[in-house]
Amino acid sequence: MKRLITALSAVLLLAFATPAEAESAPGEPFQIVLSFTGDMLLASEGGRRAAGNFLDYAAQQDPSYFLQHVQEIFQHDDFTIVNLENVLSDRRLTPKEKASAPAFWFRAGTANTHILTSSGVEAVSLANNHTHDYGTQGCRDTIQAVTNAGLAYGDNSRTLCLEKNGYRIAVICHGLWSEGQAGEIIRRLQAAEAESDFQIVFYHGGKEGVHQPEAWRIRASRLLVDNGADLVLGNHPHVLQPREVYRAADIVYSLGNFCYGGSRYPENRTVIYQLTLTVEDGGLTAWTSEFLPCYVYTGKSNNYCPQPIEDAAQRQQVLDFMDGKVPLPC
Repeated sequence: MKRLITALSAVLLLAFATPAEAESAPGEPFQIVLSFTGDMLLASEGGRRAAGNFLDYAAQQDPSYFLQHVQEIFQHDDFTIVNLENVLSDRRLTPKEKASAPAFWFRAGTANTHILTSSGVEAVSLANNHTHDYGTQGCRDTIQAVTNAGLAYGDNSRTLCLEKNGYRIAVICHGLWSEGQAGEIIRRLQAAEAESDFQIVFYHGGKEGVHQPEAWRIRASRLLVDNGADLVLGNHPHVLQPREVYRAADIVYSLGNFCYGGSRYPENRTVIYQLTLTVEDGGLTAWTSEFLPCYVYTGKSNNYCPQPIEDAAQRQQVLDFMDGKVPLPC
């Protein structure tokens, strides 16, 4: 059983994973396995239940229903980190005014944290455009809900540091809505380097619904690698966007949706990005990564239950897309 003990150091949330079965003898090499997903939206628009929407399913299903097909993957890694893109609160809150059109507000009760904790998720990013859908109080309630559930979190000012056997991994969760905002992330990268051995940027931004990243985001993502990021992962477009390898570092421009209550018919392909680090004598000796292609849903419309793709041809289509060999993932 994995466990997390959290402590605050400057802007770093230190999340220590020290399960007995994961410990190795001093000097022996060991591995750290991390799984990342794209947007987890465990709510419905306006926090309202309607026939067939996410909150309707949540009222009828056990929390373990939603991630049942990927639970084994998440429970057998060391850390699973997801982008949680909704407010969690049991209060009657007033939606925050938005200038954009169309605009959406997503809220669910705090009990929906059990969807994550029942299936092996350890940490969430709250650095996204829906965390403040219900203002400051909604944000505070969300932080309290995930903290009470034992989930670590990162946001625009709080960096996750995941630790196993003394090796520390910083996960910098941040919005990336313009090229200039990369400077804010670089400052956080520089601070994290003093506290960690491996730095990951898990950012939120970009144009929705397109399968290729904008030129400015390519430049910004590469700049992050130039300034110390060992891995860069993006989300927000709600569809997959490819990976590039830049200066030996992976940049994945969008992980797409995962368990996603924001639409009845989201694009039905996603991936789990899994990173494996091999550490010996306190230093990194090797790293590998792989994509685990998944369906976002398995019904005729969204049943909010992602599942690994078993069909070989469909799996390969997703893998080829992520490596830029074909124009679409499905």
